[in-house]
Amino acid sequence: MKYDTLIAAAKAARLQAYAPYSKFQVGAAIEADDGMIFTGCNVENLSFGLTVCAERVAINTAVAAGKRAFRKLVVFADSSEPVTPCGACRQVLVEFCDELEVCSINLAGNEHHTTLSVLLPRAKAGILG
Repeated sequence: MKYDTLIAAAKAARLQAYAPYSKFQVGAAIEADDGMIFTGCNVENLSFGLTVCAERVAINTAVAAGKRAFRKLVVFADSSEPVTPCGACRQVLVEFCDELEVCSINLAGNEHHTTLSVLLPRAKAGILG
């Protein structure tokens, strides 16, 4: 479960974040099942509901490149504790990968490891499932 390359990619992506309102920059890197890495950063909007999280930017970029299966995700943020994907991001991610490994890390190097199935249990047991 090496995360070094993904952490470096998420850290670099964080620097591209557009966060003029919250000043909270987040970077994400997701690894497809073939080893390709896709990154994303949060992009804020004055109309807050239009803001896009780093995790969704990363997976949307991967899907646009034809990827549909993923192994690992790193979320990198300047926070006192590592942050995990929000509910909307969890739901988008689970569409493609129930057992995604998730590593959250902050600038201090504190890491939190979990899986998407722990973060969003019974995700596909809704009214349509």
